[in-house]
Amino acid sequence: MGAVIYEQREVRRARYAVAAVFAVHGAVTGSFATRVPWIQDHASVSAGQLGLALAFPALGASLAMPLAGSVTHRFGARNALRGLIALWTLALVLPSLAPNLPALCAALFIYGATAGMADVAMNALGVEVENRLGRSIMSGLHGMWSAGALIGSAAGTLAAHLGADARLHHLLAAGILTVLGVGACSWVLDLQPAEDEEPPPRFALPPRSALLIGAVGFCAVFAEGASLDWSAVYLRDRLESSAGLAAACTTGFTLTMAVARIAGDRVVDRFGSVATVRAGGVLAVLGGLLVVVAGHPAVAMAGFALMGLGIAVVVPLCFAAAGRSGPNPSQAIAGVATITYTSGLVAPSAIGGIAQATSLMVSFGLVTLLACGLVVFAGVLRAADRDRPKLSPPAEAVPGPRS
Repeated sequence: MGAVIYEQREVRRARYAVAAVFAVHGAVTGSFATRVPWIQDHASVSAGQLGLALAFPALGASLAMPLAGSVTHRFGARNALRGLIALWTLALVLPSLAPNLPALCAALFIYGATAGMADVAMNALGVEVENRLGRSIMSGLHGMWSAGALIGSAAGTLAAHLGADARLHHLLAAGILTVLGVGACSWVLDLQPAEDEEPPPRFALPPRSALLIGAVGFCAVFAEGASLDWSAVYLRDRLESSAGLAAACTTGFTLTMAVARIAGDRVVDRFGSVATVRAGGVLAVLGGLLVVVAGHPAVAMAGFALMGLGIAVVVPLCFAAAGRSGPNPSQAIAGVATITYTSGLVAPSAIGGIAQATSLMVSFGLVTLLACGLVVFAGVLRAADRDRPKLSPPAEAVPGPRS
């Protein structure tokens, strides 16, 4: 009885620890995003060159994510996450140091590669904690990422307002976030591979199950990327809204997603992953239709809010399903993460290209059509609804001693 109580405490503590890691990961992203204008000026790059450079984080993440499984196998889950989160937080300093375009592209490639590998490692640990608790926590974990991003953005906005040098700002932020991230890793589950377990290949194509799950995530992230980057432009250019109201639309969309993710686990526990994603898909489609037919800013803002509400929990559930879809969770999660990162990369440019050829209304018609995929293909997430053994880890995954 005492051993069971001790194990319960360990798993609950691991849940809070991995949630803190998610928040740290998000805070790095928020800290970087707010200082992009300073970085652009410091590197003396044009808007077009900046757009090229900003493709490198996704490229670095896509190429590095498949390595996360082999790193975890070699060093164990806790040590791997500790090292990867430290690399990610310290990589925040690199872009602000870049003096020109080639250096900026290289810095952002490293920034994205470390982000992607840490992303895979922390999601794999999140899925394991969820399995042991026997209830959904992935949505809340991603909600913590959103909360961390908002905190990082707020601090970055203040630094920009004060005219602080981004190199100093990011050095200070990297130091604080490294201490917090590495410290939190001391309490995550220390999963170790079985003695006879074959190490995963360094590079491997994702399994077929991950491709199907990733396709669902692709639809959600496409809508997210399109809304984040183009909602303000949509209100300003098509509905002739003020700059303040247009910006408020984007902020409202972000807040809607964060709140929905934090509250989403209760919905998932009650109705299951498949039903939740299908219902979310319906909301996203309705939101997209409102955006397309909107003749007033309030209608479009309501549409974007509905889309944020509808897609909020999809990506966390895709990671949860991937982690239960086969014998190698890290490989499956890496496959899903690569697909979703690719979607986030192509969505803004695709929306812009379609808008250039036709109109923004047609662009968001495509977003609405892709949102229908959430309703149609939600069944591939059924793996996330499988029975989760409560507090009964396999022999090779028993938590090790605390650091």
